[in-house]
Parts: sequence; C-alpha cells; structure tokens
Amino acid sequence: MAELDWQKSSFSAGPEGECLYLATAPDGTLRLRESDEPHVILATAPEGLAALVLHIKGDGA
Repeated sequence: MAELDWQKSSFSAGPEGECLYLATAPDGTLRLRESDEPHVILATAPEGLAALVLHIKGDGA
C-alpha cells in the first residue's frame, strides 16, 4: 500500500492522545485510525463516512 498522508481531526485534542486520523487512499477510499491503536485501519467510501457523520450528528434517519 502506498504511504498515506494522515491528517488529525480538528476535534482531536487532549494530553491523553485520543486522536482520530483520516487519509485518502490512491483509489479514492478513506482510511481511519485512532492514535490508541494506529495499526488498526478502517476503510470506507466517502459516502459511507458522510452517512455515519450525519447519523451521529442526529441529521440522519
């Protein structure tokens, strides 16, 4: 897999290192990882992540 350009979420903060990172893979899918377990990487399509965020915010069904 190509090297990914990980970006830390702007909502991640604190001295405990509780951070969420996001990267776009060469095929256009998104990769998510937590600072607690950086070797565990989730893959999703942009639409899937958008639907999850809307649901968490309470704007989804």
